[in-house]
Amino acid sequence: MMMKKALVSVIVGIMLYVLAVGLSGCTQPGETAAEGHRRHLRNLSLNQQELVRDTDNVLLSDEPSKLTDKRMP
Repeated sequence: MMMKKALVSVIVGIMLYVLAVGLSGCTQPGETAAEGHRRHLRNLSLNQQELVRDTDNVLLSDEPSKLTDKRMP
């Protein structure tokens, strides 16, 4: 009898906790189609910038050459 009462108390406690969390507004609002489109465009732009930066690093064109003290046009 005591075990059944403890189990019921635990189950009721879990249900109250889930109800409190559900009603407290812990969910985030969704994004609109326009916001998603802007996010995708921004990610594409950032990825392109990173690709150009990585290519410059591989080709060693990201820093000026130290071979001469004369400035190249």
